[in-house]
Amino acid sequence: MLKTLSISNYALIDELQMQPSPALSMITGETGAGKSIMLGAVGLLLGNRADTKVLLTEEKKCIIEGVFEIGAYGLGDFFETQELDYETPCIIRREISPSGKSRSFVNDTPVKLDVLKELGAKLMDVHSQHDTLQLADGKYQLGIIDAFAQSQNELKSYRADYSDFKKAKKAFETIQREAIELQKEADFNQFQLDELSSLSLQSGEQEEMESNQEILENAEEIKQKINELLNLFHDEQFGLVQGLSQVQQGLQNLGRLAHKFDGLKDRFQETFIELKDIADTLGDEEGKVEIDFEKLDEIRERLSKIYQLQKKHGVNSVEELMTIEAELAEKVFQVQNLDENLKEAEEKLKAAEKKMLGSGELLSKKRNSCFSVFEKSLQELLSGLGMENAKIQVESKSVVPSNSGLDEVEILFSANKGSMPQPLKKVASGGEFSRLLFGIKYLMADKMALPTLIFDEIDTGISGEVALQMVRMMKEISKEHQVICITHLPQVAAKGDMHYFVYKDNNSDRTISKIKLLDETERVSELAKMIAGSNPSSSAVESAKELLHQ
Repeated sequence: MLKTLSISNYALIDELQMQPSPALSMITGETGAGKSIMLGAVGLLLGNRADTKVLLTEEKKCIIEGVFEIGAYGLGDFFETQELDYETPCIIRREISPSGKSRSFVNDTPVKLDVLKELGAKLMDVHSQHDTLQLADGKYQLGIIDAFAQSQNELKSYRADYSDFKKAKKAFETIQREAIELQKEADFNQFQLDELSSLSLQSGEQEEMESNQEILENAEEIKQKINELLNLFHDEQFGLVQGLSQVQQGLQNLGRLAHKFDGLKDRFQETFIELKDIADTLGDEEGKVEIDFEKLDEIRERLSKIYQLQKKHGVNSVEELMTIEAELAEKVFQVQNLDENLKEAEEKLKAAEKKMLGSGELLSKKRNSCFSVFEKSLQELLSGLGMENAKIQVESKSVVPSNSGLDEVEILFSANKGSMPQPLKKVASGGEFSRLLFGIKYLMADKMALPTLIFDEIDTGISGEVALQMVRMMKEISKEHQVICITHLPQVAAKGDMHYFVYKDNNSDRTISKIKLLDETERVSELAKMIAGSNPSSSAVESAKELLHQ
């Protein structure tokens, strides 16, 4: 329920504030006074787009704020989903700066325009005589039928199953595409895998083979050089070991003569041991070096294959080749299991489709069950609104499954006796649409969450008893829902719990629109002017009093 509406610096409005009745509020005023401007401001509050043209004073920003009591609307999940603070009352604010930048806030938290629009649709429902396109839209008509049939649970269940079906279909199609691509590459991948697998690659082997190749290629010369060095170490007369042994003996003799030389003896001992170890290692290595041309050829051949594969795959190590081998093995495995994966995905798709169709049929059945009651109820309402010969017919046809269900509905309408009902976009005039819209809203009032309904001159084209019947129905709706009605009919305006008057103020440098809550005396005066013009007669005043107190 809208508790307070504040508008500043918007179009012809400088500052405006209203606190509508929880039940039925009427808004009247002369043509061009600003009633439609107010609706434009409300539209911005509900998420419509705007630009700087809406600014009354270009140097100031436009601010539109609505305070809503939302405690009974069950919007906690919405606020949680959008990560907004849930507070009641809830404050929605829209700001448009002189630069054209628009900002939206819910309880002082900035929100995107689509979030504001979604929330606004849950708080206010604005309808006017110009809403013919909406009523003629198939999705809107389907929403009307779902609301009347109370099929929200069936629709929710169907949409969950439809979502699962779409996911299963996407998964199946993805596997299909992958299967086609994998199949195209299957033979090539198998060839590359066999090529790599035949080598039985081992991590680190390339470096080891390259080292062995280096030794085998120079084995004869390596053995010769080692033996020359060993000869220098072990020659009996002039060998390095023999000479160092003599030095060792001399240092030992010096140490016995003077302790000062003990340090030199120890240092030499360490060096002597290291040199003997080098000689021993050279001896061992000489024994290991083989002149094996067959083994050299084997190493050369294997390294050649490795180098070729590295060049082919654009890598530099055996480890990278092993990674490619594992990837190819996975692709080959997938190809080998394509039929099984496709079959599994197809079975899941069929199961999801069957479940979706089942819940869709339940939804269609629930919708179809209400057609006759809806037709009869709406025809009776239209008869009371001066359309005694109106005929309503609801048709349904099966369509490709969508988020809305398995069927498409269309409301057909005929206002004249003997005429076959036709689609709404083809047959209804403006006045007929006004009454048809109103009748549907009346039917929906107890079945849909319509917290605040705004009717913008929906009584255009009607008068007399029909207008009285329409306002009686408004009063009925207002027992459960807040209703705001912009009207030009005195018999309608007289039935509001509150009466606001919109007018132009020309006292300042520029014309601005203002709004005023009328007391009883002012209401009588305004109603009399609506009846007889700007200078109402005493009989018009009496008629106004009579309307007000009926």
